[in-house]
Amino acid sequence: MSESYKLNVIGHIKSDFPTKFGIPRQSGLCRNLISQIVLKPPYNIPEAFGGISEFSHLWVIWGFSDSVCEEFSPTVRPPRLGGNTRRGVFATRSPFRPNPLGLSCVKLERVIQSDEGIILEVSGADMKDGTPVFDIKPYIPYADCIEQASGSFAQQHSTDRLEVVFDKQLLEKVPQDKQEALKEVLSLDPRPAYHDDENRIYGFRFADLEVKFKVHGETLTITAIE
Repeated sequence: MSESYKLNVIGHIKSDFPTKFGIPRQSGLCRNLISQIVLKPPYNIPEAFGGISEFSHLWVIWGFSDSVCEEFSPTVRPPRLGGNTRRGVFATRSPFRPNPLGLSCVKLERVIQSDEGIILEVSGADMKDGTPVFDIKPYIPYADCIEQASGSFAQQHSTDRLEVVFDKQLLEKVPQDKQEALKEVLSLDPRPAYHDDENRIYGFRFADLEVKFKVHGETLTITAIE
C-alpha cells in the first residue's frame, strides 16, 4: 500500500480564540461557547448536509495547524500530569502526534444556508479560529457512548471548576451573548497545569478582547478586559 495519503480541507473553524491560550482542553466542557464550521466548495452545498439536523451532536476531525511535529516522539508530557511525567503519545490527546489530527464532539445548534454555502453553528468546540476541518460525522449515542469506560489520568479533576470573580463593569465590555462562555472558559483554569504563581497576571484574546486574570487558590479574578 502506498504511504502517500491526501486529506482534503472541507472548511475552517470560526471561533473567538485567535490563539491557543484559553481554549478548553477538551470539547464539550464549555457548552456556552459558540463556534461555526464554515464549509468551502465543493463541500458547502445543501445536498451534502441533508438530514444532518436530525442529529444533536457531531464528531469533527480537524488539524492541529500550530503543532506539526518534525520528528516522531514516542512519549509526551501531558499538562494534566504537571508537565513533568511522560506517557506514551498514543495514551494521550497531545497535539504533538505522527499526524496532527484532532477529534472533537460538538453540539449542532443550527444549520445556516448563507450566500457562501452551508455553515454549521456548533457549541462546545475546543478549536482556535482558522482551524482546518477534514471531516464531519454524526454522533450516534448507542455506539459512541460507553458508560463504563475508564479515563485514566485524563479523568482526574474533570469536574473541578474555579470560582470566577469579576467587576460587573469589566464584564460589560464583553458582548452579552459571550459573557457566559467567557466565565465558563475561565472557570476551567486556562493556565498551564504546572503554573501556580498567585502573583502572575495571565492574559489571552477572546472575542477581539484581551482578558487578563490571576488565580489565588480556587478563585480566579478578572483583573482587566481591554
